[in-house]
Amino acid sequence: MATKTEVLDALKDIIDPELGVNVVDLGLVYDVDVREGEAFIRMTLTSIGCPIGTSLAEGVRSGALRAPGLKDAHVEVVFDPPWTPERMSETARTQLRWK
Repeated sequence: MATKTEVLDALKDIIDPELGVNVVDLGLVYDVDVREGEAFIRMTLTSIGCPIGTSLAEGVRSGALRAPGLKDAHVEVVFDPPWTPERMSETARTQLRWK
């Protein structure tokens, strides 16, 4: 059975095409819950009107399914709380040269 850590590791392969940084380090993934071989992922986008929102969510679902032993993945896109740059990891800040 997949673990939360394994799902998050799989999601690090999903790159936001506009920023070139993975969705985990960008802080777009709010929560991952794994139950009985299924992942339930809550994520957000950098803005409500993000034109790649649907494809990014589909990418997150596909990426999660790469975690070993995962049978299905469900992605919910939420905007509360709204994303802010403070959610980015130090790795993302370095990649984006964010001070």
